[in-house]
Amino acid sequence: MSRMQLAFANGKAFIAFLTCGDPDLETTAAAVRAAVENGADLIELGIPFSDPTAEGPVIQGANLRALSGGVTTDRVFAMVRELRRDVSIPLVFMTYANVVFSYGAARFMAACQEIGIDGLILPDLPFEEKDEFLPLCRQHGVDLISLVAPTSENRIAMIAEEAEGSLYIVSSLGVTGTRSEIRTDLASIVAVARQHTNIPCAIGFGISTPEQAVRMAALADGVIVGSAIVKLLERYGKDAPAYIGAYVREMKDALR
Repeated sequence: MSRMQLAFANGKAFIAFLTCGDPDLETTAAAVRAAVENGADLIELGIPFSDPTAEGPVIQGANLRALSGGVTTDRVFAMVRELRRDVSIPLVFMTYANVVFSYGAARFMAACQEIGIDGLILPDLPFEEKDEFLPLCRQHGVDLISLVAPTSENRIAMIAEEAEGSLYIVSSLGVTGTRSEIRTDLASIVAVARQHTNIPCAIGFGISTPEQAVRMAALADGVIVGSAIVKLLERYGKDAPAYIGAYVREMKDALR
């Protein structure tokens, strides 16, 4: 069992996403610690990119604010190295292939291993092209996390069979963002995935309320929340960690 799968070992996992450097890296680190202290089982850390194609307006805005503030990949690595002094839960980077390419893929993966990153999500990396990064990920002990979307259809089984760490199930068509209703037939998608893999499945995109989290957790092994947390950062800025802690506690209590 990889360390990332340990996030799912004690009931339904709550996975929190934050964009690194919004509004600054000190606040990001404080928000991560607040989320962990209040029950988050895994943290996704977004490395900002100028063209985050999978993201809706909320996280796009966070990326732009972070980049405008001078956040770089090296500064994100330094923040994670500091976090690892007291944060032991799995940490995953979510970013884009160009970020890894421009940094140097081998150098990027080696840095991930050195600072204790457990997984990598690249939403713009087609499944058929994952071998561009997979050998380096394996060499450095980083799970390359596959995504299954509502449009994956007859590719779900293939993606699930080769998935590592966990499987990220996208709840809805389109980009990230809170949604009042999730209509996708996720039960069927999860059922097909589970026929072809034993690794945990987590559902993300659009989840923001405890009620939605409970419904999604009934289908999968965990839920991923991003935009609702990033909205708190946008609204409260440097004061956001306390609000994020309270929000994570409410969501995690619902999952229990």
